Amino acid sequence: MTFDEITLVSSLTIVASYTIKLIGFPQQAIKLYRAKNVGNLSFFLFLSSFISYILWTYYGYLKKDWVIIWGQSVGILTSGIVLFLLWRYRKNTREDFK
Repeated sequence: MTFDEITLVSSLTIVASYTIKLIGFPQQAIKLYRAKNVGNLSFFLFLSSFISYILWTYYGYLKKDWVIIWGQSVGILTSGIVLFLLWRYRKNTREDFK
């Protein structure tokens, strides 16, 4: 792979990673915050995403690979916010089923 290919693929990787982390997760967080009800969202899905982002970021740190670090570290923040909101509003869902 040439330098230009590496630059292109690295840039596309970061853009693709940021798209889900800066559009998908924040939209979910906004919906949770407004509804104050977790509905039937999976806490374990977001927890596994959060753990995955931490591990990938750490892996990038060990390899000194800034594409991995930047691409995954934003996921720690956004999935962490969603996890917090799921935890915060979990009681509202339980009350709805009483």
